[in-house]
Amino acid sequence: MKRRYYQIIIFSLLLSIRCPAQQVSPVVKQFISVNADTLALTHVKIVDGTGGPSKADQTILIIKGKIAAVGKNVPVPAKDKTLDCSGKTIIPGMVMMHEHLFYGEWVPPYYLGLAMPFSFPRLYLAGGVTTMRTTGTVEPQTDLNLRNDINEGKIPGPDIDVTGPYIERAGAPIPEMLYIKSPEEAAKEVNYWADMGCTSFKLYMNLTRADAKAAIDAAHKRGLKVTGHLCSITFREAADLGIDNLEHGFWVSSDFDKNKKEGQCNRFGQTSSVQALNVNNADMKSLMQYLIQKNVTITSTLPVFEPSTGYEVFPGNSGDALVSGIKEKIENEYNGTVGKDSATINMFKKEMAWEKQFVEMGGRLMAGIDPTGAGRVIPGYADRHVPELLVEAGFTFSQAIKICSLNAAEYLGRDKKIGTIEAGKNADLVLINGDPEKDVKEMRNTETVFKNGIGFDSKKLFDSVKGKVGLY
Repeated sequence: MKRRYYQIIIFSLLLSIRCPAQQVSPVVKQFISVNADTLALTHVKIVDGTGGPSKADQTILIIKGKIAAVGKNVPVPAKDKTLDCSGKTIIPGMVMMHEHLFYGEWVPPYYLGLAMPFSFPRLYLAGGVTTMRTTGTVEPQTDLNLRNDINEGKIPGPDIDVTGPYIERAGAPIPEMLYIKSPEEAAKEVNYWADMGCTSFKLYMNLTRADAKAAIDAAHKRGLKVTGHLCSITFREAADLGIDNLEHGFWVSSDFDKNKKEGQCNRFGQTSSVQALNVNNADMKSLMQYLIQKNVTITSTLPVFEPSTGYEVFPGNSGDALVSGIKEKIENEYNGTVGKDSATINMFKKEMAWEKQFVEMGGRLMAGIDPTGAGRVIPGYADRHVPELLVEAGFTFSQAIKICSLNAAEYLGRDKKIGTIEAGKNADLVLINGDPEKDVKEMRNTETVFKNGIGFDSKKLFDSVKGKVGLY
């Protein structure tokens, strides 16, 4: 009976798929390791993205880029290509929500956002990211062009939800940033870049409530969402204005600064007030409950806050990706910090606990890496490191994968196509050599990343950009 059921499902799916296979350029083709109209992945352990228990010895049948069937006894025709995945694990393609296509570097007096159109798309895909949101940009035209080139099969990379330029008033030492001077300019910026193809927007640190309201209203009028890395506006104020998402967990909340002035960012007051809170602070829990009530999603960005003491220089062991001179500079800075960052360690552990509390209270948590900060965070490597940190925070491996897949897919409104491993969805999958549920560090053994059923060689992608980050 079950076999007959699978046959009906597979036949129905075949009838529904009429589009020809995507044509890819030689640049893309060199990284493809698996490409078949019909493919069966057999004897594999599945962590399906729902947050539920894993399933052992499963088969995933892929037909023309879609998952046709998943189960223990899926019939596989003899003529179909089969990969024996014994001893391996499959998770959904990761949907990561605080990513950038530029590399941040301090060159006093400026913090530069250096576009990485060659290396970053490859790195994201290599690390298992099949969908990403850019969450702020200094070159929106570059991000839009990269998105289109990926969609057209010209270069390898994930599907990209392109966030427009940071919506910000003067204040940040970033010369590439476009500054607004009024709420009217905030709305104008949203409308212009939405017309150009951006599909989400990000508020930044030095804005008035009127600025934020104008941007949020303009985006919502077009059915687009707004997130924020805030300082001058509190989380509660942003929730009241209708913001959809807040970045960096609770670390950057200015709600607890007793001396805060309306519309002004006091970085010292914001930081010190959050650091002073107890991990079980009642006011923080009240804020969490308010955000949940207002349907505000939180994005965790643990890698960018990772301490020096007790942690890797480069989260996910990504140092070889960097230009040697930049790598050496960061290593020297790291060595000068080791043993002197107790405040950072305490805040890092507290942020982990708050994110866990937020989820336990019913909040929706997504994740990203934010490859900025001190330059230690490198795409791909850090993305597959995120589940390690979430497990350290107390989540199960299955819950961590849900945070990195289904939760984000739901936020983007794409959960009918991506985010979990189930029949009818896109075959966006990550094949891992090992069992990260038993040892989460085996997340680093990404072997093949399937995007729409096409398998990309993770190692080849990583190797192709060694020593390139910081250049292009």
